[in-house]
Amino acid sequence: MRKSRPKKRILLPDPKFNDVLVTRFVNDLMMDGKKNLAFKIFYDALEIVKSKTEKLEKSPLEIWKKSLENITPAVEVKSRRVGGATFQVPMEIRPERKVSISIKNMILFARKRSGKSMAEKLSAEIIAAFNEEGGAFKKKEDTHRMAEANRAFAHFRF
Repeated sequence: MRKSRPKKRILLPDPKFNDVLVTRFVNDLMMDGKKNLAFKIFYDALEIVKSKTEKLEKSPLEIWKKSLENITPAVEVKSRRVGGATFQVPMEIRPERKVSISIKNMILFARKRSGKSMAEKLSAEIIAAFNEEGGAFKKKEDTHRMAEANRAFAHFRF
């Protein structure tokens, strides 16, 4: 689209927790349009999280939200050509993109994990992110380190 910005789609909250963020997560988790299966995987993962973290006085949804918060990057680097040289310029990320990056990283690293079912893999990744470890958290740390290393090129922001 050349002139207009696309309209933001309104997401309906999920049936169990009545939360739009859960729907957004499930939409990214979904493959081949199988949303019911994606919801089942997500809810099963939260049940596994609940059983593994009984000693904490938090609900599985709160643990999931905290783990998403832990893997949400604040800055990222973007390539910028200046006079024939390409610089990695650190830039702040807008809020919607922050959330989508954290969701995508959590799902990506959950899929890479070893385990029997996707629900088990996802629950393991949620708990790892909650404890500030695991692949998704490491990715966030690497992104921040890269931005910090290239802070000298911040004046090339566009």
